[in-house]
This record gives sequence, C-alpha cells and structure tokens, in this order.
Amino acid sequence: MPKSPRWCRRAGCTFLSCSTGLPCKEGINIFILHPYKRVSAVQELQMTTVIDANVFNLAIRGTFDDGQAIVKTLFNDIPFKQQYHLGAVNSINWARIVAQVVYYVYAALQLTRQGGMVDFSVPTGNFGDIFAGFVARKLLPGRIRHLVLATNENDLLTRFVANGEYSLGRVVQTYSPSMDIQVASNFERYLYYLYAEDAVRTQEAMRSFAQTGRLLFSEAEKKEIRQTFKAASVSQQQTLATIRDFNRETGYVLDPHTAVGVCAALAHLDREVPMVCLATAHPAKFGAAVQEAIGKPPEMPANLAGLEKKPARCEVLDADVGQVKAFIEKNAC
Repeated sequence: MPKSPRWCRRAGCTFLSCSTGLPCKEGINIFILHPYKRVSAVQELQMTTVIDANVFNLAIRGTFDDGQAIVKTLFNDIPFKQQYHLGAVNSINWARIVAQVVYYVYAALQLTRQGGMVDFSVPTGNFGDIFAGFVARKLLPGRIRHLVLATNENDLLTRFVANGEYSLGRVVQTYSPSMDIQVASNFERYLYYLYAEDAVRTQEAMRSFAQTGRLLFSEAEKKEIRQTFKAASVSQQQTLATIRDFNRETGYVLDPHTAVGVCAALAHLDREVPMVCLATAHPAKFGAAVQEAIGKPPEMPANLAGLEKKPARCEVLDADVGQVKAFIEKNAC
C-alpha cells in the first residue's frame, strides 16, 4: 500500500501529538508537534521516545498558539493538504468532539434519572471538551444546566464569559501547560451557534478577530452566553492549594489541570445541583507541580516508568510555517 501521510494528535499530549505506544500503521506518517520546553518532562518523553521510522517529533520554538496557527495554515493550503492527505486528531477534528459528547450524555442521564439538572466543570484552553458539553446540552434540553469553564491564568475564555469580550492576552506559562493557550481552536464552532447558525457572520467575525485580536458581543448575546456558561480563572497558587487540600481531605491526587477544574467547580457549587468535574490526566505527568503541592511525588504508573531511559528523537524548529511545511515535504514519503 503506498504511503499516505496523516497529521495526528493524541489526547493528553500538549500540541499536535500522537504518542499512543500502539504499533504503527502501514501507510501512515505521524508528525508530532509540541511547544519547545513548554510541556512537562513526562509529556515531552511520551512524545519524543516514540522513534518508529514513520513518526517524526517536532518541537516548535513558541507557544501552543504559534504551533496551532501553523497547523491551521497548512490545512487551509488546500493543494498541500490534498497532496499529503493531511488529517488531524484531537479537538481540531470533529470526530474527537463527537466522542467526548458521549460521557456528558451518559453522566447527565445517570444523574438526572429522578429529575433535576446537572452542572459540569471543565478545565479548558482550546474550548474542545467543553464544546462537546455544549453539544450534549443541546441534545438533552433540561438536563444540563451550566458548563463551568475553568481556565488557568491564561484567562481568555473566562474573560469572554465574564465581560462579553473575546480578546487576546499574553500567554503565561503555568503548572497546567496543556491550557496555556490564548486562541481557542474550537471557539468558532460555538460562535456559529451563538450567531444563530449564520456561517457568513461567523466567518466574518473570525476574520475580524484575526486582524484585531478582539471580538465584542451584544447584551442579548452576553445573556445567552451566561445562561450556558459559568467561568473561573484559577491562579497557580490556587492550583497548588487545591491539589494539597483535596489530597488531605480525600487522599486523591489531582493533576494540575484537573485541580483547575475542581477549584472552579467549588467557586460555582450549588448544593441543590450535582457537579461533575472532568479529570484530564494522570498526576505523574506533572510530578514537579504535585510534589510542590503535597510534599512528595505522585506514584508513577507502569506505562510511564522508565521513559527517561528510552532513546528519544526530536527536531527543534522555529515557529515558522515554511520550516514545518518543508520538513513534512522532506519526510512524508
């Protein structure tokens, strides 16, 4: 079978990554991207220790947003996309959103059997998982009340809910690196519904945002937003405190991303309505933050143990679409 490159992502990896440890599939080339030195040590090793011949690891000198902009540019280059049969996994790909809708629906149905509603708290940066919650809410009218949008100090989405303004800020490096994002890739999917499924208006709004870095919303739109979403921005100090306090009270060790969601959930907790907090990763992937919070490292699961002893391979490139494009062209055959 002739080789047909694909662009892959994997849940839990920070940026355009596919590092499952499963046998490679014939006919598929995988390009793993992550922001250089902006992921945890274990996250980096999960990606760079996959050294199969058809797997290429790229570290981009920049942020998640820089790399994501490169990917979108490549996907919008239709001749290039068609020539190399590019495909994406994770929330860039609608199929990932569809899969995530399932657990919202299941949880909501289980918790509202006797009536009532349920809230969900979702740690997010790219608006992917919480958009799946939004879809589930539309599928189950009267079952899901609020989606709590939990961000770290990169609070673009929190400001959107609180102030009715979607505007760029500076990317801050935090204990929850998978949420260190200022341009949420899936936001325009929600915007389409906020704009009454007007594709032309959505396209114009995103074009304006690309030029100005800012979108404003009407009072009616703000009201609709707040009927669906609550939001909270969680500082690094609050993240560590949540990990520490939760461990003391329950014995459970939260990873920093989940801790952001739990902290935001507590800020919006209603004793009359169940709150489901989505967990995102194993705490061992963020051992340094966990140790700082609870005074000891988290237990290392077998599938992560010994990664530092494995051979690794990674190319470091500037956050430049031309360099990434050239690398794909060179290695995609």
